[in-house]
Amino acid sequence: MTQTLATQLREGTKQSHTLAENTAFMKCFLKGIVEREPFRKLTADLYYVYSTLETEMHRHQDHPVVRHMIFLALERTQKLEEDLSYYYGDNWRDQIVASPEGLNYVARLQEISKTNPALLVAHAYVRYMGDLSGGQGLRHITRSALDLPPDQGTGLHEFDALPTAEAKRFFKQTYRETLDSLPVDEALAQAIVAEANYAFALNRNVFHELEPDVKAAVGDHVFDLITRQDRLGSTERSPGHASGELVAAQ
Repeated sequence: MTQTLATQLREGTKQSHTLAENTAFMKCFLKGIVEREPFRKLTADLYYVYSTLETEMHRHQDHPVVRHMIFLALERTQKLEEDLSYYYGDNWRDQIVASPEGLNYVARLQEISKTNPALLVAHAYVRYMGDLSGGQGLRHITRSALDLPPDQGTGLHEFDALPTAEAKRFFKQTYRETLDSLPVDEALAQAIVAEANYAFALNRNVFHELEPDVKAAVGDHVFDLITRQDRLGSTERSPGHASGELVAAQ
C-alpha cells in the first residue's frame, strides 16, 4: 500500500466527517442545543449499534483481521446500558426501540459480519476513534446542556481504562499502529475505507431522523438560523486529527 491503512482512513473519510458535522442535528448539538428526548432516542439507537458491532466482532475473534481490533477497553455496550437506565429507568429494555435508520445501521453490521467480516474494522474505527476524540467535547456539551449529575448520563464517552487525555492520546496512537499492522492488501484496504464512509452515512441518517424533534423543541426560526450555514469539518481544519472526531455523539 502506498499509504498506511490508518492514513487512508483518515484522509479518505474527511469529506464524510464534514458532512456529519454539518447535519442539522450536529450543528445544533455543537451550539449547546441538546434536548433530552432526542438525545435519549439517539442513545437507544447507539446501544443497538454498539451492542451489534461488539457482538459481531467477538463472533469473529479468530478472524485474521478482526481479532487484532478487539479492544475490551473501548467497548461501549455496558456504558450505554448504564446511560439508558438513567434516561429511561430500570425497565429501559421494555421502553426503547430502534429507529428505522437505527435498524438499517444494525442490519448493515449483521450483513458484513456474514459476508466480509474484515469490514467491521471500518465501523469500529469510525465509532471508537470518534468517541476518544471529539466525543470528549460532546460529553462536556451534553453534561452542561442537560445539567446532568456527575456520574450519570454520558457513559458513552467515559473510558474507565483511559481516564486522562494523555492515556486516550496514547491509546489512539496504539490503535492506528494496530490498523497499520493488519494483514490487508490494497483492495481490502480500499474496501475498508469505502465501508468507513458508509458508516458515516448510516450515522448521518440516524441524525436526520432526530431533526424534527430538535426543531420542535427550539422553534423553526432558531433552528433555521443555526443550520443554514455549513462549517468546515474539524478534520479538514486540523489535518493531524483522526477522522471521526465529532461523529460519535453520535
